[in-house]
Amino acid sequence: SIYEMFGNECCLSTGEVIKIIGFKINKLVASVCENNEVSRFSAKVELPLNFPGLYKVVADKTPYVSIEEITRKVSIGPTRFGHPCFYSPEDIKLANLTIKHGEQITFSSVEEVNGTMAVNCGVVRNNQSHSFTLPLSQEGKFYECEDDQIYTLKEIAEWKIPKCRNRIVKLFNTLHTWDSSNPLPENFDGCLILTPVYEVQAVMKFRKDIVHILSDLDIEVKDITDCYDISSFLQPLSLEDVFERTSKEFPMVAEIMEGPSGSQKPYNLLHTGKEIVIYKKYQATRVLASEIRSDSPKRHFLIPMTYKGKFKRRPREFPTAYDLELARSEKEQLHVVATKAFDSPHKELFSVSVGDQFLVQQCQTSEVLYEGRKKVIDVLACEQILSDTYKKVLLAMYMEGGFVEVIHDKKQYQLSEICKEFRLPFNVKVSVRDLSVEEDVLAAVPGLQFEEEITDSYLLISSASSPVESWEIPVYRLNMSVHLLSRDIQTVVPPATKTTVEEISEEQYYMMRRYENQTLHPPPRPPKNPT
Repeated sequence: SIYEMFGNECCLSTGEVIKIIGFKINKLVASVCENNEVSRFSAKVELPLNFPGLYKVVADKTPYVSIEEITRKVSIGPTRFGHPCFYSPEDIKLANLTIKHGEQITFSSVEEVNGTMAVNCGVVRNNQSHSFTLPLSQEGKFYECEDDQIYTLKEIAEWKIPKCRNRIVKLFNTLHTWDSSNPLPENFDGCLILTPVYEVQAVMKFRKDIVHILSDLDIEVKDITDCYDISSFLQPLSLEDVFERTSKEFPMVAEIMEGPSGSQKPYNLLHTGKEIVIYKKYQATRVLASEIRSDSPKRHFLIPMTYKGKFKRRPREFPTAYDLELARSEKEQLHVVATKAFDSPHKELFSVSVGDQFLVQQCQTSEVLYEGRKKVIDVLACEQILSDTYKKVLLAMYMEGGFVEVIHDKKQYQLSEICKEFRLPFNVKVSVRDLSVEEDVLAAVPGLQFEEEITDSYLLISSASSPVESWEIPVYRLNMSVHLLSRDIQTVVPPATKTTVEEISEEQYYMMRRYENQTLHPPPRPPKNPT
């Protein structure tokens, strides 16, 4: 059979031996959903996995009948996506624990326990986690729990569509403005039924790349697994697979079977067939930053702590007095000018006019008269700057005004200094570009907001043939496959490391903020007008 693969013809000869290494969703067929069924008026549309937007997963109403069926059909793995949650309508009695009906059970991994395959599970009671195992032979009805997280289509395809089932999703955020090329109806905000179209991933005896075979290719195959030495095939590994190896196994030499796309260095150097040295795995800190601009889309960046450029401060904007309190620091007094007027309903509190300037002092309480009765509310103590004096005033913490910071600090800061001395978010612009790189992408951006510090997983690599410099590559944002080579490594000490500013897509930005903020408590809301 001759078929086209990524624009190239590929020939599968009779008798050719193929090792199937996985199945992957190639695209999704979507239909508009009404009452959990395909709408009678809906046309089916094909959506690529990179189709923009964020989606919520609708819990599947069809139960699984055993733990074994769940492990066979649902993705369970080490990443944050691979921990699905289920509940049972009946109590499950274990040796030292009873799982109550309706209680959320989180599945984390599958392993052999005392000779029996089982799933490592957990429940949370009174903020305490309780761990236990369920054997694959455990039967009963198991329903999916509601999932309040948001996902891209690619994440849903990789982790959230069970084998042999469709998936209903609700559009949460389009991320892009609608245009005529969008296959979905304009202003669509409903549910879609997603039907996956698969491709088979395989390796062949005399090819060093991964072959992608569409599942509807009309060829006949025969299973010869039991009578063939499969060790003679290459074993592809994703970057996640490499990262899961123990630290003792590093450094290692690998050949790229499928390289990433992108023109940014070092991605443009990582082409199929190139041999690389992978020195180590580790966690590294980045600062998540966004371009300051009123229109969208904004650009987003991950900046390494080793960035050698310098920054000058830019004024921050604050929508409420409560935001002034959050930004207040002991290091310096916050000086702001009002950009929006606010008339206080209480004579005890100050009414703000556009152009008023304040030095922010502290949060305190104050008595106000409300409908003939005294009430105690939170207020922000400030000093109003007049032409020749200062006047102490109290601002209502709930006031929805508008303030912009007045910057007196002309100092140039390194990235590490900003993270140490100031509270994020923080506004800056590049004053001295990073001269250690050919092109500093941040230098052309008129303003940046440093939003938060994040920790991410990286591999340190270099070229095996000319290890002049080493690079950090992100494990979870780079689509790349390698196979390991049994070759001695000339030097176990990596050459000088080149860290780069990584520009990320809007979808990746939302994912970053989502997962970083999961571990934080939600910020308190500003106090409301007393009623």
